[in-house]
Amino acid sequence: MSDYTDRQLEQMLDDYQQRRHTLADLHQRVQAITGTATSPRREVTATVTHTGAVVDISFSGPGYRRLPPRELSDLVLQTIVAAREKAVAEAATLMAPVLPQGIDARQLLAGRLGFEDHAPSAGPRMSGIVRDQLER
Repeated sequence: MSDYTDRQLEQMLDDYQQRRHTLADLHQRVQAITGTATSPRREVTATVTHTGAVVDISFSGPGYRRLPPRELSDLVLQTIVAAREKAVAEAATLMAPVLPQGIDARQLLAGRLGFEDHAPSAGPRMSGIVRDQLER
């Protein structure tokens, strides 16, 4: 191989390793994200991951003891949802810069992003770089 080709391959490998390191770091940072929310009257506080896993629930003051069971249950669920929304927002902010254009990080994290929405049904897409080369 020529020196030019060797340099190109080395540069591509360096780029790949840098991207891999960046994505591994991003993955760790996203996995560590939690969101915390407190109910309006401060009876319940919940801490949740961006995937919805409840990390902690705490009750404060005597107010929660006076709530009917159904109302307390609804309050806990609403607080968990609010905490998850905070965690998802933070994770989406971290992920957005590395996602392909047109991919909504919040939709991706919520599991509402279908493959069909971003891939043509007629087969694989041709990248812009390949298309440019073929059109020369």
